[in-house]
Amino acid sequence: MDTISIVLPCLNEEANLTRLLPKLNAAYPDAEIIVVNDGSDDNSEKIAIENGARVINHAYRMGNGAAIKTGARHVTGSITVFMDADGQHNPIDIARLVEKVESGYEMAVGARRVDTHATFLRRIANTLYNRLASYMVGHQIDDLTSGFRAVRTRHFRKFLYLLPNGFSYPTTSTMAFFRSGFPVCYVPINAGVREGKSKIKLLRDGTRFFIIIIKIGSLFSPMKLFLPLSFVQFSLGLWFYLYTYVTTSHFSNASIIFFLSSITTFLIGILSEQISSLHYRGVEEDRRKLMRNNDQIAETDSVVSLDQRKTG
Repeated sequence: MDTISIVLPCLNEEANLTRLLPKLNAAYPDAEIIVVNDGSDDNSEKIAIENGARVINHAYRMGNGAAIKTGARHVTGSITVFMDADGQHNPIDIARLVEKVESGYEMAVGARRVDTHATFLRRIANTLYNRLASYMVGHQIDDLTSGFRAVRTRHFRKFLYLLPNGFSYPTTSTMAFFRSGFPVCYVPINAGVREGKSKIKLLRDGTRFFIIIIKIGSLFSPMKLFLPLSFVQFSLGLWFYLYTYVTTSHFSNASIIFFLSSITTFLIGILSEQISSLHYRGVEEDRRKLMRNNDQIAETDSVVSLDQRKTG
């Protein structure tokens, strides 16, 4: 029987915790609830303790990702649910995410319906990020930045060293699971309106998200990033060569630079691909064990079904 831990990263959320924690306690009385207090200067810690949550304090503000990592290190449940403490996520949806994990998925993400969250500009930005990340990992990603997810704790902990301390932990963890071959699914949810002021700035953090996606792409799917860049550089070099040859009848220096850059970029991609594979040496063995366990379960079910038919 799977046990459930719920992790809530918290920064000055006393008003929201007052409403959220009683709902969690009522809906999941047996779940472990951990509030990671990321340097709050309000009564968040007091409210969490009064509602029976386990509180882990950061000495100062370290970031949303750091709070997630702290929570993941301290949970005892075999399934960990991460959700925001700001009132956006409905506790009722936890059961749907956990059900997916128990059915065989290693990560279930609450995918916010487009018309139920954020502003128009953020919806456009999220759509672009989703498509770029989908290209990088070769799988459909419905909501790259959703912080509402259920995961197998033992798998999530393997990638803690990859997670940044800022707001982009959902991006990194999602792409890491896909790259490792762990099955990921998306569960449509309605995101509520955040209570209080958002701590994410669209322009500043949007630019950071884009840079992070590029960094993650170079880490998880290097050739999908470097091969197109190499091709563009080679094409520019070829175009300059043909243009200067036709117009001046000589081989231009710009063409040489683009050709050399193309070769260098391609070689960097190959090297990055080899380095990337080193991150998943232990994960690959874990994935084989998971597949063997699933095969054994299937064989057991077949034997039981055969015995039932014989008995009948």
